[in-house]
Amino acid sequence: MPYPGEFAALATAFLWSFTSIFFTSASRRIGAYHLNKFRIPMAVVFLGALLLITTGRLLPSGISASSYYYLIGSGIIGLVLGDLCLFSAFVVLGTRLTLLIFAVSPIIAALGAWIIIGESLAFQAIVGIIITISGIAWVTSERRFKNATSGPNNSSSGRSLGIGILLALGGAAGQAIGLVLAKAGMGQSLDPLPATFIRMISAAAAVWLFGFMKGDTLKTLSYIKNHRAMLLSLGGSICGPFLGVWLSLVAVKNTEAGIAAAIMATVPVLVIPLVIIFYKEKVSPRAILGAVITVGGVVLLFLS
Repeated sequence: MPYPGEFAALATAFLWSFTSIFFTSASRRIGAYHLNKFRIPMAVVFLGALLLITTGRLLPSGISASSYYYLIGSGIIGLVLGDLCLFSAFVVLGTRLTLLIFAVSPIIAALGAWIIIGESLAFQAIVGIIITISGIAWVTSERRFKNATSGPNNSSSGRSLGIGILLALGGAAGQAIGLVLAKAGMGQSLDPLPATFIRMISAAAAVWLFGFMKGDTLKTLSYIKNHRAMLLSLGGSICGPFLGVWLSLVAVKNTEAGIAAAIMATVPVLVIPLVIIFYKEKVSPRAILGAVITVGGVVLLFLS
């Protein structure tokens, strides 16, 4: 199939669009911090089961020590630190401003891939990334989407605003560098599925160790009784940390990290039909124009 990396990135963005709906509803019930401690282990179970069914083992033989280092670092930086910054930014800034700042993630990914693995982009790909980011920024700066602007400190200023911006940038950098490190860890021989499993189990160990040191493990486990939240977490884990993260590694393995990150960053555009269906919101002409610009940028990335 032509453009396997680009199609995998687009599929990732679609899955993450549904993930945002599941996890938004779940986090309203148990909080984003505790949700994070459930969603990653759930993905570990699904990934491990799929590996056992398809290969008969959890990990292939012959994985180098450097690959482990890259993938473990990728899991901690991308799935723990990056997501922690992102979720915290949602609280401080609100979703709209956070996603607006988070749109710089493809630029960080492209620069990180150039520095870490020597990957460069063609001029047309650079233009496509710029157009895609512009469309995303145009959509996420739209204030009419009430659910996209919600947040307790959305109108905060001064120190809180500065902290929120740093957190959003940290989330963007965490996801971008996590993808680049994952690509370096896979190299030419390691399949994305076991690579995703290594990333996810490293992240699960880190997030639960942090919770244990913080002393809130029992509080987290108490939320298991919230069956509605657990079902929502399960649905989000299937779409996000399981299938979405797996396909994101398929994407970066088969195309440049900056291109993959730009296509995956289209979630704010792809989620528009979902908020119309679930939240009964109306689409403004501005949002439609932003979506058209984003699609144009993605088409250019496919053709680069």
